[in-house]
Amino acid sequence: MAAAANEHNQAYAYAADRASAEKGTGSDTDADSRTNVFAALVAEEADHDIKYRTLSWRKATLLLFGEYVCLAILALPWSFSVLGWVTGLIVQIGIGLITWYTSYVLWQYQMRHPDCRDICDIAAKLFPRFGRLAYEATAVMLLLNNLFVVGFHVFTGAKILNTLDDSKMCNVVFQVVSAIIGIIVSLPRTLNHVSLMSVVSASCMGIAILLSLVYVGIEPHPGVGYGKHGVYPGLGEVKTYAGIPGGSVSFVDGVNAMLNITFLWIGQILYPSFIAEMREPRDFPKALAALTLLEMILFTVVSVVGYRYLGQYATAPMMGSLANTKYKKSAFAFVLVPTVVIGAIYSNVAAKYVYNRIIGPNSRHTHSHTLVGWGTWVGIVVAIWAIGFVLGNVIPSMGDFLSIMSGAFDSFFGFFFWAVAYYHLNRGSLFSSVSKTAQSILNVFIFAIGLFMLGPGLYTSVKAIILDYAGPTRKPFSCTPVAI
Repeated sequence: MAAAANEHNQAYAYAADRASAEKGTGSDTDADSRTNVFAALVAEEADHDIKYRTLSWRKATLLLFGEYVCLAILALPWSFSVLGWVTGLIVQIGIGLITWYTSYVLWQYQMRHPDCRDICDIAAKLFPRFGRLAYEATAVMLLLNNLFVVGFHVFTGAKILNTLDDSKMCNVVFQVVSAIIGIIVSLPRTLNHVSLMSVVSASCMGIAILLSLVYVGIEPHPGVGYGKHGVYPGLGEVKTYAGIPGGSVSFVDGVNAMLNITFLWIGQILYPSFIAEMREPRDFPKALAALTLLEMILFTVVSVVGYRYLGQYATAPMMGSLANTKYKKSAFAFVLVPTVVIGAIYSNVAAKYVYNRIIGPNSRHTHSHTLVGWGTWVGIVVAIWAIGFVLGNVIPSMGDFLSIMSGAFDSFFGFFFWAVAYYHLNRGSLFSSVSKTAQSILNVFIFAIGLFMLGPGLYTSVKAIILDYAGPTRKPFSCTPVAI
């Protein structure tokens, strides 16, 4: 039955490609056909012990929001301290709107291809002449990206515990603790369960953000932060600037500040996996709209309030600028939950990909509670967090390496892929109307942004790593404190 359903999906995907080429966005009949295909895929799981296509659009929203409400938000004031009010807001709002648009194109494309389970399946269809190569190359990028994100969260978990402990215990011990907690949280095999944890994650991160904003507002001045701009009162009283502070900024600092904002918005690498587990994938735009609105409000509030009170003394994360140690600890403590849960989300997607390569998506071990199925799943999850533990220890500055991953991979997952997807969805009618012409020009611009991230963006990330390594670095697996 599963094999027959898979053959039906492949046949439908081919037919949908033909319809896309001939009709542009497709007809109502095509939409009805797609709805029927997704309904059949949900019905196929009716007798399975483990059901994957269970997410409602509301739970999908929570899952997405849980992915985005992370520590990186508290680095936004630092980006504004480099870019100033005008440039910072233009980049933040502009990238947000582009992310919403490209995510909508992603959804349209996946609706044409119901058999796509993850970003790798989509890559194979986007580049049919290099189908297998595109699939494998994207798989490598997916796994590297998610492994580095897991490693970053192991590193961050240890940083939080180090801060709360006043660096009394060895940093490596805290990394072990972070990895073990991550393994436990990552054990659920469906995103439906993870979405429930995302509610707790987003709530805790919300408290951390609120406390940070309150504290920077009530403190008489910033503390002795560790930012490269200097420590209070070395650069005078707190100031903010409409334009670029000082009238100029180095190319490396400017691009890295923009990459920091871009990295926060880009999350399309996980979207196909989320859509594939929705009961009604046609409802994804509702989740996307709700997510974008919530993000826009949250990101703007944090940027504006944080930069207003910290100015040139802003650090990343923002609570690093706090003078009162108790304030710093109480705000940072709540970040521990989202650190683990977001790591679990990325771990889940990576583990699911590896699991399907080993066991197969249609195996009885995938849909039933078997010793082989669960043994394989647990083994993969442990391996992912073990690699994350190693990465968190051997790389002195995970932030720099996340920047380089952002430049190398987000250029594809956030921009290139969806400009190509737009072409496939609309070939033959790219300039058939004023609206289509405008969208086609927009997608050329989106492709150009991807080129910028892959070229200058990657260069500045490598340059930042070189500059960091020029100074003192933490040795691998050392007990050197990493507290803020």
